[in-house]
This record gives sequence, C-alpha cells and structure tokens, in this order.
Amino acid sequence: MFGSLLVLIPISIFLVIVIGVSFWWAIFAGQFEDTGNAADSILLDDDSTAGLSGAERPPDS
Repeated sequence: MFGSLLVLIPISIFLVIVIGVSFWWAIFAGQFEDTGNAADSILLDDDSTAGLSGAERPPDS
C-alpha cells in the first residue's frame, strides 16, 4: 500500500502542475476574453432558405 502512494502522489502532483500551467497559459493567451460573441453567433445565424435552389431546399412540412 505504501509503495503505491510513492507512485501515485508524484503523478498527481505532476498532473496538478500540468493543469495549472495550461490554465495559466489559456488565461494569458486570450482564450477567455470573448466568450459571449461565440455563443451569440449560433443564435444570430441566418437560417433562411431564400437563396437555395430546389435541390438544396429542405422539403416543406
């Protein structure tokens, strides 16, 4: 049991450091600066079918 702790504790410390460094990089790389426009672009997308030809137009329901 003690031997497994000697392996798991350094692995968990290493993973915490890797996660912390990648989160630190994401903050300073600008990954979280403009989260609102990406979400709104899905809702504001133009889904009209006025410019589609007959083959591309979805069937009327």
